[in-house]
Amino acid sequence: MSSIIWTINRHFPDLFDKLDHLPDARKKREYSMAEVCAGALFMFLFKETSRNAYNNDRREDKFRKAIYSYFKISLPQGDTVDDVLRSLPVNLLETLKAQLVSRLIEKKLLRKFRLLEGYYFIAIDATGMATFDKRHCPHCLTKTSKNEKTTYFHYVLEAKLVTASGLSISLASEFVENQPGRDYDKQDCEQKAFVRLAAKIKKYYPRLPICILADGLYPNSTVFDICRENHWRFIITLKDNCLKTFNTEVNLLMATARKRTVFKADKTTRTTLEYTFLNDIEYDMHGYSWVLCHEKVTSIKDKCDKTQKFAYITNIYQSVDNVVETADGGRLRWKIENEGFNTQKNHGYELEHKYSRVSYPAMQNYYQILQVAHMINQLASQTNQFIELMAEHSKQTIVDLWKKLFLFLMTFEEQADTVCFSRGTG
Repeated sequence: MSSIIWTINRHFPDLFDKLDHLPDARKKREYSMAEVCAGALFMFLFKETSRNAYNNDRREDKFRKAIYSYFKISLPQGDTVDDVLRSLPVNLLETLKAQLVSRLIEKKLLRKFRLLEGYYFIAIDATGMATFDKRHCPHCLTKTSKNEKTTYFHYVLEAKLVTASGLSISLASEFVENQPGRDYDKQDCEQKAFVRLAAKIKKYYPRLPICILADGLYPNSTVFDICRENHWRFIITLKDNCLKTFNTEVNLLMATARKRTVFKADKTTRTTLEYTFLNDIEYDMHGYSWVLCHEKVTSIKDKCDKTQKFAYITNIYQSVDNVVETADGGRLRWKIENEGFNTQKNHGYELEHKYSRVSYPAMQNYYQILQVAHMINQLASQTNQFIELMAEHSKQTIVDLWKKLFLFLMTFEEQADTVCFSRGTG
């Protein structure tokens, strides 16, 4: 608990004041906007998994006293939270999220994770939010199977700042959605959503030095042009069957490619990484660089080899000095899937749970609050208190620590020396 309190006090001391200034459409109000939004925030911070689980814990007198003692917040019932999030404009919480992330950047907290020429790695990827058998709202995307069964679903495209240390922090989100009242030859898709997402990133972080990381869906002129116009770098996965003219020229020039080999070893494996690169490969009247990494991992125990390769197109000029950093940076894209989406779906946040079954705006607002909660928990896990707890014994896990946190909240006894959250302090 102290790690979460310390994180909010240190990095976001005016978080609840910002929440309190959100517009309130209610005519009668028992709880402030800060308390309503905090209800959803704590539901995700404490990994409650559903509104019902949150309500069950909220009914416990000691739980409510613990939250008030530490945060000076009275928690509303889950239905109250849902009613307010249905009427809250969906752009406001994302704007607040961007302000929180901008503060981390301004305080240079993430500066040590910059790589290459001082750029932050921003991974781009999409994930599903919810699936329905019947149309949930006019914005639903649809997919029809071979047996003509139609599935309705919601999708979101994310831009997350990723680091080698495991951070995966949401910078901006763009919902992939059809507009109501229109007939479509083609539905909204990731490619269209990226154009909108890029505009958001530039709006929220106009001077942030960015290197875009993306999968094999993204090597195309539209993405390249957007990055060029915004002065962004990119490292994008290049599949063999993609950009045929570019790959053809790569094959023609392979004899002139430069290489660098790196060897790594630990107690169980020996790894050989062979990097190959070319510069000034023309595509659509612009020059790009090509990077290939062949990795061979040999198990010392059974002498078994595992090989894989990774190819990238980038607008970063390559040399023997930066090719390793470029290829390793490209592989960081997996952080958005593992530390990002997988954590939010399978480790207590329940991203795909239908926190609001009938309201699309509420669903979007829950999603944004989940991103803020995940960011706070990630930062809390970097604090000395948390690291010391994890180091207490070799089999200590984050899941076990969260169980202990809940046990503490449920058996809370107020004490005079309780460390509290302080609004407005740095």
